[in-house]
Amino acid sequence: MPGKHLFEYAVLRVVPRVEREEFLNVGVIVYCAAEGFLQTRFTLPEARLRAVAGPEFDLAEITRRLQAFEQICRGRREGGPIGQFALASRFRWLTATRSTVVQTSAVHPGLCQDAAQTLERLHQQLVL
Repeated sequence: MPGKHLFEYAVLRVVPRVEREEFLNVGVIVYCAAEGFLQTRFTLPEARLRAVAGPEFDLAEITRRLQAFEQICRGRREGGPIGQFALASRFRWLTATRSTVVQTSAVHPGLCQDAAQTLERLHQQLVL
């Protein structure tokens, strides 16, 4: 049986009105140093977001912001200056506390055998 690796994850949240502190879970970001893994998965539930935020809510802008998370996870030039950081530094930057329409939960640790499978499982459990 393969060994288990420490991983960390945070939930990506859309906070339509920051002052109300209401949010919807829309994605998960997983970091596993042992596997050299940093990825995110997100799903935008349009009907639920519009119910919470109203019809004028800009889903295209939220999609662009979440895609920036993906680009930073991938690194290289497409991830911009932050994408050039080491994996751990990128994860810490992505999960830093912020008061914007896209936020992350606190970081949670766990053990996994396969970080990609863990990402999919967490996405299913916490978002879908």
